[in-house]
Amino acid sequence: MTQLGWGLLFLGLMAMAEGLRKGNDLLNVCMDAKHHKFQPGPEDNLYNQCSPWKKRACCTANTSIAAHGNPSSLYRFNYNHCGMMTPACRRHFIQDTCFYQCSPNLGPWIQPVTSCCRKERVLNVPLCKEDCIQWWEDCQTSYTCRDNWHTGWNRTSGINECPANATCHPFPFYFPTPASLCENIFSHSYKVSSFGRGSGKCMQISFDPAQGNPNEAVAKYYAFGSAPGIFSWKASFPFLILTLLLLLWA
Repeated sequence: MTQLGWGLLFLGLMAMAEGLRKGNDLLNVCMDAKHHKFQPGPEDNLYNQCSPWKKRACCTANTSIAAHGNPSSLYRFNYNHCGMMTPACRRHFIQDTCFYQCSPNLGPWIQPVTSCCRKERVLNVPLCKEDCIQWWEDCQTSYTCRDNWHTGWNRTSGINECPANATCHPFPFYFPTPASLCENIFSHSYKVSSFGRGSGKCMQISFDPAQGNPNEAVAKYYAFGSAPGIFSWKASFPFLILTLLLLLWA
């Protein structure tokens, strides 16, 4: 092989090795936030809706208990800010909190952020379409006064209250579609996927632990195949083709 061929082969292999390292760094990680553990590990006593993550969790048992409170001691957030939220609707918000606090599979979507409560957040996590649709349908008769729950609250009492110029309406007033709910309510933490459960290409905020955690495979898919700015086999393929051509030519 020519010197050029060896050089290209070396560069291709280096790109693949670096890509694999970066991909692995995105798996089995906890974000740097107020109530997250430093690294995932077993938690035998996770509470209720958080229990599916007990084999490998970024949350502690105490965090899982707090996730079910209202207002939760995690962020002093009152879900009944416009009257009593229905149990079916509330269940989705508990599940969202468990997913956010406990999942070790969010690495491909973790982004740095400047905040009093965290140094990292998730952005555009591909949420399975069924999860979003069911969430929206179950909250049809509950009320809120904000279309983004991250900002704009009156917190003078210590918990969130509707600001003076906000009016309580049923969820569809502020969230007319499933996507508007799932994508806007937490500042685009989620992006509704066109894929469904079982596809291996979208994240489930709930799952049956007896069947294993389906989000592990999804995180690997995005870490090694599709996440922007990181290693992809597609990106390395031209290196390999060019190297083979040079080998044949030599």
